[in-house]
Amino acid sequence: MPEEAPEPVPEPVPEPPGPAAPAPLGVDRAPTGVPEVDTRLDRLADADHLETSGHLAVYEDVHGGLRDTLTALDRRPGPPAPGPRPPSAT
Repeated sequence: MPEEAPEPVPEPVPEPPGPAAPAPLGVDRAPTGVPEVDTRLDRLADADHLETSGHLAVYEDVHGGLRDTLTALDRRPGPPAPGPRPPSAT
């Protein structure tokens, strides 16, 4: 009687990877020289330490702050408008 081949042993199925731990993205932020803008952009680094679900709150905060800064620029008085031209001597 011929020997039967042993039944193949199934290979173990690896566990799917779990969610990755928060990690910095490593995006460089160059200073703009405008303190209000630099403060808001620095706030983006807070998202590096949060789960993905927390990123939206940081992004909305930064976006709102940058929008407020730009809106404030529209409220600042600019240079005076040019006055009337003197009549030209002809």
